[in-house]
Amino acid sequence: MGIKNAMTVDVEDYFQVSAFEPYIARDQWDNLPHRVDRNTRIILDLFAGQSIKATFFTLGWVAERYPELVKRIVADGHELACHGYGHIRVTEQTPGQFRADVAKTKALLEDIGGVQVKGYRAASYSINASNLWALDILQDEGFSYSSSIYPVKHDLYGMPEAPRYIYSPLAGYPDFKEIPITTLRFCQKNLPCGGGGFFRFYPYAVSKWAFRRVNDDEQQAGIFYFHPWEIDPGQPRQHGLSVKTRFRHYLNLNRMENRIKQLLTDFDWDTMAKVFL
Repeated sequence: MGIKNAMTVDVEDYFQVSAFEPYIARDQWDNLPHRVDRNTRIILDLFAGQSIKATFFTLGWVAERYPELVKRIVADGHELACHGYGHIRVTEQTPGQFRADVAKTKALLEDIGGVQVKGYRAASYSINASNLWALDILQDEGFSYSSSIYPVKHDLYGMPEAPRYIYSPLAGYPDFKEIPITTLRFCQKNLPCGGGGFFRFYPYAVSKWAFRRVNDDEQQAGIFYFHPWEIDPGQPRQHGLSVKTRFRHYLNLNRMENRIKQLLTDFDWDTMAKVFL
């Protein structure tokens, strides 16, 4: 067995992605066809079939509407973690709003799931150099780790100067960790290789090669992430999107599930807590 990596799922529906904010009003979410319960259960079945344990960063909005899904995540032996309540980026919140959001969602998840929630992931990796105060709030609210800083340069997120691997970001609190999404150092740049749209864009062989380099050459555990909507090519199509948004969201959805199956076979996986804490 090689190095174990952390498999993670950001439990949100197709209409909740940050790129759709200009096109879909939040007050319309309940009026749209929901796909998150169905898609997440497909993922749970897939993981069960290969005896994989993962961390599910779950929106409070989803948990309220699908409590049995949350209970299934826990019953299957996965780690339940917090993705905030309504997928509002931290860059759009004041410290007071952020504290209220994470405290509410942590309590909600723990009440439904009956387990302690240790981890948090910001919507769209929206903790960066401008709002590192969020890490202090997470520690203060009882979280053990964050996986919210992506050490890449990107038009929607990123903090390329951040460490690439697990570190203690808070002076005086060495037990609180930031665990960044996996990147590959190449030509003096950090290249994303931890999932999402990049995994759908590159041929699978490229992602496998990059992750293998992290494990074998750097002897580091990696993190992979994806969303339930990414395995759902039959999701309702949105109209009027920009070319960039349409390309990013819908690219290779029909190939994603098979790529995930291959990834589960090619590497060793466990939860964030088991791998890093």
